[in-house]
Amino acid sequence: MRKTYFISDLHLGSPSHDSSLKREKAFVAWLDAASHDADAIYLVGDVFDFWFEYKRAVPRGFVRCLGKIAEITDSGIPVYWFTGNHDMWIFDYLPQECGIQLLRKPISISLHDKKVMVGHGDGLGPGDHAYKFMKAFFDSSICQWLFARLHPNFGIWLASSMSGYSRGKAIEKDKIFHGDQEWLFQHCQQEENKQHHDLYIFGHRHFPGEMKVNERSSYWNLGDWLHHYTYGVLDQNGFELKKWEI
Repeated sequence: MRKTYFISDLHLGSPSHDSSLKREKAFVAWLDAASHDADAIYLVGDVFDFWFEYKRAVPRGFVRCLGKIAEITDSGIPVYWFTGNHDMWIFDYLPQECGIQLLRKPISISLHDKKVMVGHGDGLGPGDHAYKFMKAFFDSSICQWLFARLHPNFGIWLASSMSGYSRGKAIEKDKIFHGDQEWLFQHCQQEENKQHHDLYIFGHRHFPGEMKVNERSSYWNLGDWLHHYTYGVLDQNGFELKKWEI
């Protein structure tokens, strides 16, 4: 039976080289295992803790996971990569070199006889207006042009430092689960009022688990690979959240 795999929030590159390398090797092992029965693999944002593509330079490292992803797409298995709030500056390098299909917004699709909405999840739902303003600026061509003027040695160091600081603050926020006041859950409710989906699959919040949107619909958060090492699997029997032993 072919399966569809989902994973998010690996934050490779953080918090240290040794810690990141250990998770990267585990991620490569996970990709290899998934490729044996996958019909598609969805990387649902924040695979990297930071990424920016200069015209002739990209961040160092990650050769193991990028090579494995290229091997998988070369074999004919599609890999869909959603940008997250930490790796929104992916442009054409990874699609060209690794064969990924890059997605910047949530999508609504049919998988295994289920109507599914999937996306990273940042900036969705009510509230979080300061972040939504900041995201709009970072997404702008003006911001990206200005950042590209910085020398890579300085630009990548600066942005990596800022990304680490931002993630550090988010760790404290991620310790608090707000139940039905979670913005992503409220977003799922809003979307369900417009169009029914059997499953809403998101990352971003780092809380692995399920919340019932209604009696026919569920919101699943994929968790992360900083603490939980969880991932999702969808087949004809339904959706399941699993844990990878690292």
